[in-house]
Amino acid sequence: MLTVKETREKIANDQKWWAIHLMNFVDDFRRSRDLLAIEAPFRQSDQKMDALVAATVESLCDELGLETPHWLEQIPECEEPWFVSGLERLKAITIVQSPLRFRMRKIFVLGNFLSRV
Repeated sequence: MLTVKETREKIANDQKWWAIHLMNFVDDFRRSRDLLAIEAPFRQSDQKMDALVAATVESLCDELGLETPHWLEQIPECEEPWFVSGLERLKAITIVQSPLRFRMRKIFVLGNFLSRV
């Protein structure tokens, strides 16, 4: 079982492949639904990535009908809006499609951000 704490450490140590580490956590948590995976807070080190991981956990909890851990409230939103794709042409659509938990943290992603084929 991957924990959010382990996942955040992997992302910090391997920023080039952050999306793979994040999605491996998403897949594992959806499969296990083990609350121990989100029980312990992670060490905050990068505002944008911390907010992204927090929004991901919150979205998964909403999706799976689980209580959101209270420690997530301590992770601040991004200071400036962050369009994760970095593509100018996707900005308008991500503003519209971005799931609530991401928008609340000023993070803009496509509606299928947490989906894998």
